[in-house]
Amino acid sequence: MTDDRLIVALDVPNAVAGLELAARIGDAVSFYKIGLGMLTGGGLALANELKQDHGKRIFLDMKLFDIGATVEAATRGLAQFDLDFLTVHGDPHVVRAAKEGASGSDLKILAVTILTSLDRSDLDANLIREGDIPEIVAERAVKAFEAGADGVIASPNEAAMIRALPEAEGRLIVTPGVRPAGADLGDQKRVATPANAIASGVDHIVVGRPVWRATNPRAAALAIVAEMQSPQAVQANA
Repeated sequence: MTDDRLIVALDVPNAVAGLELAARIGDAVSFYKIGLGMLTGGGLALANELKQDHGKRIFLDMKLFDIGATVEAATRGLAQFDLDFLTVHGDPHVVRAAKEGASGSDLKILAVTILTSLDRSDLDANLIREGDIPEIVAERAVKAFEAGADGVIASPNEAAMIRALPEAEGRLIVTPGVRPAGADLGDQKRVATPANAIASGVDHIVVGRPVWRATNPRAAALAIVAEMQSPQAVQANA
């Protein structure tokens, strides 16, 4: 019943815990996200082992942001690990540099629009220009696509709007902030259920706590897959 539209975030302390969790989940999940918090806990080694020894797809969520030359060099170094997705911030100069660094590999560059943990008050505190979040997300998505991004990271609330953009044709939409009905929202503010996210046109959903905090992570993952494949998701997405 594996469905690689589900990406499970291995937001655990270190590579040992990540391998243990992946073993408990088994063949219920084929795609894992390894984030910045795991980097000093053996994250790259974990990514390589899951990819090479266990045949899993890997999303490296580093959200790179720096001058172009540094982003290009960092991406080129990461591309040698034969991973699948890498996130960078959606500023055009960052996206262009990352695409240059990934050239010659199959690594997909995903641009962050607005973090799903942020709302308008957070943008005000960060001195981001006025405007509704969906409007800003759409503008950043267009600029990222024009700079060569293979896809974007966006909340479920903006996914349908991005999917409707002409520039989004053939591009990926990957959505964090997905929570099964009744799950704790954690630090996410713009969320949707798995079925609603799929129905809005996303290619992959990212789920962390509802899986790795579950008493039975495998069963939790399978329940999410079942919801993604439910009539509610398929009918709404038709």
